Amino acid sequence: MPRLVRCGLIQAHCEWSPEKYSIRDISKKMLEKHEKLIEQAAKKKTQVLCLQELFNGPYFCAEQQSRWYELTEGVPDGPTIERMRKLAKKHEMVLIVPVYEREMTGVFYNTAAVIDAGGKYLGKYRKHHIPHCHPGFWEKFYFTPGNTGYLVFPTKFARVGVYICYDRHFPEGARILGLNGAEIVFNPSATVAGLSEYLWELEQPSHAVANGYFVGAINRVGREAPWNIGEFYGKSYFCNPRGKIVAQASRNEDEVLIADLDLEEIDQVRSTWQFYRDRRPESYGEISRTLAAARAADAAN
Repeated sequence: MPRLVRCGLIQAHCEWSPEKYSIRDISKKMLEKHEKLIEQAAKKKTQVLCLQELFNGPYFCAEQQSRWYELTEGVPDGPTIERMRKLAKKHEMVLIVPVYEREMTGVFYNTAAVIDAGGKYLGKYRKHHIPHCHPGFWEKFYFTPGNTGYLVFPTKFARVGVYICYDRHFPEGARILGLNGAEIVFNPSATVAGLSEYLWELEQPSHAVANGYFVGAINRVGREAPWNIGEFYGKSYFCNPRGKIVAQASRNEDEVLIADLDLEEIDQVRSTWQFYRDRRPESYGEISRTLAAARAADAAN
């Protein structure tokens, strides 16, 4: 029998520039914008919905300025997560909510909170892999590397894992999410055309195939002033455990992408491709040993 779960992704443009609006005003406007999009998803009876990376602001990592620390808040006790818990309860919808988390003064994370249908806070994932590269992804200025491990959250409708943006370039965490029981892995992102578009429909379907689960990949849209580091090219999508893209959003429009995912496909695929059975973890130690040896050599020098 099919086990259908209706899932959604929100991709959106931040059209408010910090040259004209305060950081708090931008955050307020983005919250209001997303609440309307969440309402759209609710009208379509969405059961699990994921927002884009750092959804309640622009992608501010295009510059290195401490003014953006103003966006940090506690998780789960900050105002944004409290607000989203009420929406999750109102709509009986699982929400994955990426925000800029403040653990304590000077210790900040790129975090996604997972809220169950009914509004219960289930936990959070903190982005593990932090980029610092052109044309304007200066994230090490803002984020401490995540320390949560690769968690899977047992929501009402599915076992959900989260991987955030740059994490998607690292297959190790994607594998651990599968081993921890993820049925759907969401990757909220902010990435531009000149840098990564050629990888967008390659890497994450590969994770889906290698691990036999569904992936929901989200990217924001448009250009964001004043930085204009490139075009956020949207094209958010769901792919199935065979790596086939089964639903995809537009390149440049605010959009709520909805897809019915049949979780029974996971068993069907894993019954054919026995990757978890045939893997050889005892032979992979060199991955970590090589790094440890290099660090020891550096320390000795």
